[in-house]
Amino acid sequence: MIYRKRRNKLGTPGGFFHFQDGMSRSVSGPGDGDYIHLRDEFGNEWRGVAERQSDDTIRYRFRSSNGDFISGVSDGYGVILRDQKGNTWRGFVD
Repeated sequence: MIYRKRRNKLGTPGGFFHFQDGMSRSVSGPGDGDYIHLRDEFGNEWRGVAERQSDDTIRYRFRSSNGDFISGVSDGYGVILRDQKGNTWRGFVD
């Protein structure tokens, strides 16, 4: 008998994250729901988490080594984040 690992649909997504703002700045890196580690083009580290909400959206929160932060939501098709200056970041999880 062959056994398969069952995927839990209630978990948060993992993979490679890539976000870009309107001025072509980007942050990217690997992660799973509990621990996401991103790096921007200047070498700053961003650490964050993904939490599944009750309406099946996923809330992302990231904080950089400089004290900056980005947070936002995903509905399964894409991710939209906003930073403390009001800039919008769009991205995806591959």
